[in-house]
Amino acid sequence: QVQLVESGGGLVQAGGSLGLSCAASGRTFSRYAMGWFRHPPGKEREFVAAISVSGGRTVYADSVKGRFTISRDNTKNTVFLQMNSLKPEDTAVYSCAADRRFDDGLSSNKDAYDYWGQGTQVTVSS
Repeated sequence: QVQLVESGGGLVQAGGSLGLSCAASGRTFSRYAMGWFRHPPGKEREFVAAISVSGGRTVYADSVKGRFTISRDNTKNTVFLQMNSLKPEDTAVYSCAADRRFDDGLSSNKDAYDYWGQGTQVTVSS
C-alpha cells in the first residue's frame, strides 16, 4: 500500500511558476514509477509527466514539454513537478500517481497506475 499526498498548489498569474511535491508513504517508493496527471474543469483527466523508478527516464505531454520538469528523490520518497511559464489552460487539479514496476519503464496511461493522491488545485489567472 502506498499513500500519496500532494502539496504546493495555489493561484499564480500567467507566466509565473509553481512547484508541486508528492510525498509517498512506505519503504518501497523506489519500486514505483511516478506520474503527474491533471483534471481541468469540465474535461477528462489528462497525462502531464512521468518518471521512471531510477529517475533516468522521463516523458511529458506535448502541452507541457519545455515548461514543466518532473524529478524525484528516492531518499525522501518524494516526486516533484516544477511548472514554469504557466498558462491559464494549465488550470486543473493536479494529482500524482504510483505505478509498481519491475523494470525502469514508465507510462502515460492512467490505467497503469496503482495508487493516486487526492490532488492539489493549481489556478493560473490571465
